[in-house]
Parts: sequence; structure tokens; C-alpha cells
Amino acid sequence: MKSLSCLAVFFLMLLGCKSSAPLQDPIPAYETFTVESKILKEPRVINIWTPPNYSTISAQFPVLYMADGGLKEDFPHIANTLSNLIASNRIPPMILVGIENTQRRRDLTGPTENEEDKKIAPIVGGSEEFRAFIKDELFPIIEKKYRTSAQKSIIGESLSGLFVVETFLKKPEMFDNYIAFDPSLWWNNHSLIQSASDDLAKFPPQKKRFWFAGSGTAGILEYTAQLHEILEKSDRSDVKWNYSPEPAEEHATIFRATKEKALIWTFGNK
Repeated sequence: MKSLSCLAVFFLMLLGCKSSAPLQDPIPAYETFTVESKILKEPRVINIWTPPNYSTISAQFPVLYMADGGLKEDFPHIANTLSNLIASNRIPPMILVGIENTQRRRDLTGPTENEEDKKIAPIVGGSEEFRAFIKDELFPIIEKKYRTSAQKSIIGESLSGLFVVETFLKKPEMFDNYIAFDPSLWWNNHSLIQSASDDLAKFPPQKKRFWFAGSGTAGILEYTAQLHEILEKSDRSDVKWNYSPEPAEEHATIFRATKEKALIWTFGNK
């Protein structure tokens, strides 16, 4: 009983840890606006980074969406990484859409039957509503305000990684490319792992790309490894995926350590 209690405390600390975007990251040129969300019943701040050639050519650009997209979150370091990879011609130009958090643990988690999970915040289990906000409210605004192509992608780490994997398995038609670092797959007694085979069997016949990584942190690597095994056994030629086990990395380091290879594998200029 004592060991279970200690494990629960560890997970609470893990969820509260968001150290991958320290304040010293230079903030690139960006645009920002607020969406008055009827679905979430609150205003949401949206940060936009466009590639350097956006204003000089008339092309349409793919869009990469991310939660944890505030200026004090992961938006600056991902925008800077995209800029460097685009400048060196390792990935094509794209638009980054960062969604700033309000109640992170509410928006990025699905429902849970685990009582310890429910202790992380006053409200949890709001991922379906957050997904509806992105799809029904944010997508149309971005497509109206910016020159976008049809290709949509999503990137996230930790709880955001959980949201990425949940969306990939439950609503695969929403994005073309999915990137998840250290997803919190232990959530709700690792129910996403338990239903993954059935979810993959029901996938629509559409081409998808899925990149995911797991650090050596306890409670992470075993579940990303299980997801890897499930994908290996699945018969989905339309789903291209890559698993990057990173046992030498920690939960706080894996995003920065692996983001370039994730982006290059997903978008790289062949």
C-alpha cells in the first residue's frame, strides 16, 4: 500500500513538471490573438509563428498545432527549431499554432476511473471538449486567417503527448501527422494501451504518420514500449510510424533531446 502511495505522489510530481521551455529561450517574431471559445466557455490565447518566406510568396503552408503553446511554455523553442530546420532545408516551411494553457490538466486528459489520477486537478477528463475546440473553432479560424494547405499535424510532450496519442487512436482523421514525446500513457490505468489494438483495427483508410518517444523515466518507457509492440503486430500499411526509445533521457530532457529527429522523420525533405 505504501509503495502505491509513493508511486501516486511521483506521478503527481511528474504531471506538475513542465521544464522543457525555460524563460531564456528567445521568443521569435510571432502573432497572437484570442478565441472566445463557446465550447470551452472561456477565452483562449493562440500564438502563431509563420516561416520567413510566408510574406514573400503566395503558397499555402501545412500547419503544426501544439498544446503547451504559450510564450512561457513550449512555443518559443519549437518555433526556433522549425526555423533552423527550414533554413537548412531539412524540412519544408510550415505554420506553427500554439494554444496557450488555462487548465492544462483538464484539457489534456481523458476521463479516468483511477482515484489517484483525479487528485491532480479540480477538473480532469476534458480532452474531448478540447479536441472539439481545436476542430470546430480553431481550425476554421486558422484556415481563414492564414494561407494553409490541407495538411495538419500535432506535437506534444507529457500530458500533451497523452493528448496526441489519444487523438491518434480515437480520432485519427483529425490530423495527418502525430508526434508525441513521453506521453503519459499510464493515465486511467493505461487504458489507451489496452484498447489500442481495437482502435487501430478501426482506422479509416487514410495515410498517417506517427512518431513517438519514451524516456527512461519509470512509468513511461514500459508503456511506450507496449504501444510499439502493438503497432508492430498491427496490419496497417497506411500508418507509417517510428518509435524512439530513449532510456538515457529523463522526462525533463527528452523533448529537446529528440525534437529535431522527430520533426525530420515526420516532415523531412526526401
